[in-house]
Amino acid sequence: MTRFFLYVAVAAALALSAGCRKAPDREGPVGRMHRAYFDGERANWQGASSRPIAATVWYPAAADSIETDWTVSVFRFGRSALDAPFANSPPRPLILLSHGTGGSAAQLSWLAERLVGEGFLVAGVNHHGNTAAEDRASPAGFVLPGERARDLSVLIDALLADPAIAPHIDKERIGAAGFSLGGYSALAAVGAHLSFAEHQRRCMGAVDSPACQLPPEAVFNINELRALAAQSPAFEAGIARSAQPVTEARIRAVYAIAPALVTLLEPAELAAVNSQVRIVLAEQDRQIPMATTTELLTRGLRQSSQLRIPEAGHYVFLAPCTLRGRMFLAELCRDADGIARGDIHARVGRDAAAFFKAQLSP
Repeated sequence: MTRFFLYVAVAAALALSAGCRKAPDREGPVGRMHRAYFDGERANWQGASSRPIAATVWYPAAADSIETDWTVSVFRFGRSALDAPFANSPPRPLILLSHGTGGSAAQLSWLAERLVGEGFLVAGVNHHGNTAAEDRASPAGFVLPGERARDLSVLIDALLADPAIAPHIDKERIGAAGFSLGGYSALAAVGAHLSFAEHQRRCMGAVDSPACQLPPEAVFNINELRALAAQSPAFEAGIARSAQPVTEARIRAVYAIAPALVTLLEPAELAAVNSQVRIVLAEQDRQIPMATTTELLTRGLRQSSQLRIPEAGHYVFLAPCTLRGRMFLAELCRDADGIARGDIHARVGRDAAAFFKAQLSP
């Protein structure tokens, strides 16, 4: 009987948390649409067709648009008006978003909605082979972040060719933001470069580095990775591409949140970055160690600035969780005592908006 009442209480709490969230405080509604683009220059990881560039676009919606909550599994992805018409406004600066390992563009909806409210148009990509938005992951998608950087470049082309979206973009004012491996991807899109071969070589002498360990989200081991690399033409082509850096000159500013892999880079490799950069680091992040990351960034990215979040861990930058998520997915959903994820998101969102406004001024 006691267990029965516990189940009833949990169910009631879940229903209450889903139904009582208040609408966000902003001037106008945020619209959201999904796009299925493709890169004809690269095959997908199965080698069967073109690489998918699945995107989510957030934008200012018409005043009478109806926003609804967007909740998937254990995460709450904000509140937006699906496929609403655009508001009648002049072209806006474009901000690209790159999600973390195994995540999705939706995980950064908290940042996207804030940026839309501050005058930007935002587009995030689900990186093929490395996203929860697909039915299956691919080891190649986890270990070839240069492919993610190329996704951002292709996404710019696709958006500027989309007749429903292009008229709303100020193509001279483009920035990028990313979290974790997405933070590195954004940096890699503007010149930071670490080839697959060099990554493997450097990790032979730094096996204990978090940057050299497979992420917790990986669904494969190192032996499976090596076997696939030896027998997959698509993987082999990706490794070959990784030898060449990406230099997307249209991206003028990068906002990198807890960027992964940068501790493996040499200062000269970071110095190749051709955009203004702001870095966000969490003091209790076990995956992106603050001290070593800060030291390298100080030497390699002299034009960068930093925002430090005290007491927070790596996953504080993920989307807010439902009560179910906080109960059953503690590693991703529970933050340290005294840390309010929504407050962190608000602080970072304000900071990102201020940074992009300063760097993408007309």
